[in-house]
Amino acid sequence: MNFQQQRIIRETVRQNFNLTEVANALYTSQSGVSKHIKDLEDELGIELFVRKGKRFLGLTEPGRELVEIANRILLDAGNIKQLAENFNTRDEGRLTVVTTHTQARYALPSVVAKFKQAFPKVHLVLHQGSPGEIVKMLLEGHADIGLATEALEGTENLVSFPYYQWHHAVIVPAGHPLESVQPLTLEAIADYPIITYHEGVTGRTRVDQTFERVGLSPEVVMSALDSDVIKTYVELGMGVGIIASMAFEPARDSKLRVLDCAHLFEPNTTRIAFRRGH
Repeated sequence: MNFQQQRIIRETVRQNFNLTEVANALYTSQSGVSKHIKDLEDELGIELFVRKGKRFLGLTEPGRELVEIANRILLDAGNIKQLAENFNTRDEGRLTVVTTHTQARYALPSVVAKFKQAFPKVHLVLHQGSPGEIVKMLLEGHADIGLATEALEGTENLVSFPYYQWHHAVIVPAGHPLESVQPLTLEAIADYPIITYHEGVTGRTRVDQTFERVGLSPEVVMSALDSDVIKTYVELGMGVGIIASMAFEPARDSKLRVLDCAHLFEPNTTRIAFRRGH
């Protein structure tokens, strides 16, 4: 049993049991991949994969357990290598952070600036993705740290903890009738078309649940991943925007108005996560 066999087993699952893709990902031949798998099965005396002819369809029960062990072995091997690198080059290296657009654009700039000032030789890689993509990158070892409001808490093999809390904000073009509604109500908001985030992003689930609890079904005419896109179309008069409060910048968004709605929406918690054992 060796590390290459463990890598092949792990990559076979990642590549949906396509051995050609496994070979490409590991820069080897398909025949070499097949031989490593057969050698490991012969050594262990068990079949790891469900087969139909030469095709792999999935994992057997022992195969599923072995994949979990292989993931831990390869993670620990990577940690050993990282440990050596950390002690040899304490102020150098590479840190990969994966997060959503909203966090990258509004929450992280001041943190990143301080980090780069403290560790100027560290190459910081910042990826943007959906919460599901963030989880996938962390679990597969393609990112060191993940930040998001959704999906991180309670995910198996991830450790997460609260970073900060934030509220949603309602934005309208200057002069909009909602500016005169005091106090602002969900019923008043629901009288207008809504522009907000895609499902599963930046607290959209909480927004939907807030309206559902009072029996309202507002018309969402447009959804986007990007707060700046939402603000652009609100400014054009296409609807009332619901965005993360930190995404409203008075100096830049001078043609928009943010309405007090902290009493309407529950707070959201953005979390920091990394893979367990990393």
